[in-house]
Amino acid sequence: MTKGLKVATIGGGSSYTPELVEGIIKRHAELPIQELWLVDIKEGEYKLQTVGKLVQRMVEKSGIDMKVHLTFNREEALEDADFVMTQFRVGLLEARAKDESIPLKYNVIGQETNGPGGLMKGLRTIPVILDIVSDMKRLCPDAWLIDFTNPAGMVTEAVLRYTSHDKVVGLCNVPIGMKIGVAKALDVDGEHISVDFAGLNHMVFGLDIKLDGESIKEKALEAVTTPENTQRMSAGFEWDRDFIKGLGILPCPYHRYYYKTKEMLEEEKSAAHEKGTRAEVVKEVEKELFKLYENKDLAEKPEQLEQRGGAYYSEAACNLIYSIYNDKGDIQPVNTRNNGAIASIPNESAIEVNCVITKAGPKPVAIGDLPVAVRGLVQQIKSFERVASEAAVTGDYHTALLAMTINPLVPSDNIAKEILDEMLEAHKENLPQFRIN
Repeated sequence: MTKGLKVATIGGGSSYTPELVEGIIKRHAELPIQELWLVDIKEGEYKLQTVGKLVQRMVEKSGIDMKVHLTFNREEALEDADFVMTQFRVGLLEARAKDESIPLKYNVIGQETNGPGGLMKGLRTIPVILDIVSDMKRLCPDAWLIDFTNPAGMVTEAVLRYTSHDKVVGLCNVPIGMKIGVAKALDVDGEHISVDFAGLNHMVFGLDIKLDGESIKEKALEAVTTPENTQRMSAGFEWDRDFIKGLGILPCPYHRYYYKTKEMLEEEKSAAHEKGTRAEVVKEVEKELFKLYENKDLAEKPEQLEQRGGAYYSEAACNLIYSIYNDKGDIQPVNTRNNGAIASIPNESAIEVNCVITKAGPKPVAIGDLPVAVRGLVQQIKSFERVASEAAVTGDYHTALLAMTINPLVPSDNIAKEILDEMLEAHKENLPQFRIN
């Protein structure tokens, strides 16, 4: 009899968890997870208990043989795990609200994974991830770490650069969303569309787009830049058709922060004034979700979860685990070590690229190099991620200031210093490595 798998999910009280469990249930015949451990911190007890009981009802309704455990004891959850998934937020949504609001005071974009907000999230998150990896080396050294915690690219970079644990994969739902957006724009089944992804997390491009294996890139780029489609592809902002024609490849929604910086800043300031930051909006969405989750008659993922912004999460996470476990050899875009796949990025650095997924992990598909028009931006963001990772590990103020300054969304060293000083103070309880008085 085949031994069932043990999966530990750090941040198990996340509102995303029902979608993950839905994906596990669908694949259980070929992905025999016998134990699912949902781990959280004491501050997250209400969410862990609420979401945990919902997924227990989902599992019971499905009839699959899987036990769902709820715990605050991370070591208990990690011991002998086969896969460890991370989906947590250090400082909770209150920290995200600070990341989004403080930069706006300086006329700089405030966003969860880009610019100053992305830096601060990385500084808070990386030490915790490295602690988890240290525990894994002791308790489940052969387990795969599947990181969905943002900033996923920077987190993957730090694990690859500062630990000896090579079995790490960073994961994002953006490429799947892009692929499905293209399929909808072309009015075809997504199964027939493939996209050659390459770049970095939240900085990934579709280099080619194929229908049943034949390149249809020009037709696809025309389709996604019609007024009705471009707003869906760029989260409400229209791409200029002539610009995309000149670019010749498909940008991801996060590129709007770099190619539409002025418009995005004005939109953020207006939205913050009228509705609050995105974190405050998400708080309200989560309140409604957890009220639904409390319903003892609910035994499935509610449709309202899609408003949370994590669409296709379970597809990405479950497809990856499924393919590693079953040695599928299929193609998926993930964050992994470059190993020469992109010529202008250091071999040891993390990239987001199409990979062949095997039981030995992701094997990057070599692309040669990125088009010259986007190569510099990608390299600049990779430099930012590397310096930011170093700052997170060392707690060195000057390294953090350098990271803040070289980010392309920050206009000057003086503004970088002002933002950094305010944000370090605002987040000091979650930044012990910086020894802030």
